[in-house]
Amino acid sequence: MATSTIDTKMTTTWRDYLELCKPKVVALIIFTAVIGMFLAVPGMVPLDILVFATLGIGLASGSAAAINHVMDRKIDAIMGRTHNRPLPQGSMSTSQALTFAIIIGVLAMIMLVLFVNTLTAILTFTSLIGYAVVYTMYLKRATPQNIVIGGAAGAAPPLLGWVAVTGSVDTEALLLFLIIFTWTPPHFWALAIHRVDEYAKVDMPMLPVTHGVEFTRLQILYYTVLLLLVTLLPYGYGMSGEFYLAGALVLGLIFMVYSVRLYRNENERLPMQTFGYSIIYLMLLFGFLLVDHYLQVFL
Repeated sequence: MATSTIDTKMTTTWRDYLELCKPKVVALIIFTAVIGMFLAVPGMVPLDILVFATLGIGLASGSAAAINHVMDRKIDAIMGRTHNRPLPQGSMSTSQALTFAIIIGVLAMIMLVLFVNTLTAILTFTSLIGYAVVYTMYLKRATPQNIVIGGAAGAAPPLLGWVAVTGSVDTEALLLFLIIFTWTPPHFWALAIHRVDEYAKVDMPMLPVTHGVEFTRLQILYYTVLLLLVTLLPYGYGMSGEFYLAGALVLGLIFMVYSVRLYRNENERLPMQTFGYSIIYLMLLFGFLLVDHYLQVFL
C-alpha cells in the first residue's frame, strides 16, 4: 500500500512539471522549428543538429513557459482557463517551478552552444527573455498591443531552426518569422474575445477589454488580410513554388471566411472556432512549405 502511494505521488509530480512546460504550445514551437531546419537544406538535416537543436529549442521554450507560470500564478488562480495549473492548485511551489525553469533553460543553452552553434543559442536565449520577461512581466500588463509586440518571441522558432543548420540569419528565415509574427494577433485575439470577461476580471489590458469586442473583431479581419498577403512572400521571393502557393491561398481564404464570419456574427462559438482553425492553419501552412521544398528538390 505504501509503495502504491509513493508511485502515485511521483506520477502526479511529473505531470505537474510537464504541465509547467505548456506541452501543446511547445509542440507547435518544435514543429515550426524543425520545419525551419529542413527548409534550410536541400536534403536531410544533419542528425546531430536535428536532435540537439530540437532538444535545445524545446527545453528553452519549456523554461520560458515555466517562468510564465510563476509570473502569472496569481491571475491564473482567478481565470477559469488557467486555475487548474500546478501553481494555483498548490501541487507545486514557486521555488520548485523556478528551479525547474532555470535547470532546463541552462541545459538548453549548454546544448545549443556545444552541439549546434553560438548564434542559435544567443537568439534562443533572446526569445526566452523576450517571452518570459519582456512580454510576461511588462508588455502583458502594460498595453493592449502586448500580443503584437510580444509576438516576436513566439515567431522565432522557424528562424531558430534555420539558423541552427546554416549558422546565419537569411532572408528566407526572416520570411518564416514574419508569417508567424503576423499570424499571432488574429490567433490570440480570437481567444481573448472568448475570455474577455476573465481578462477584465484580472485587469489585463487585452484588446477586447480596452477597445471592445467589435473593434477586436475588426483588427482580426485586418490582420487576416495582412497574413494572407505575407504568406505569398515565400513564393514571390522564389523560396517556394506553386504547390505551396495553392495551399497558402486555400488556407488563407478559409481563415478569411472565419474572420469575416467572426466580424459579422456575435455567435459565442465563433471566437474559439476561429482560434482552433488558426492552429490547424499554421500547421498545414508549414506542412505545405515543407512538401513544396522537397518537391522542388526532387522533381
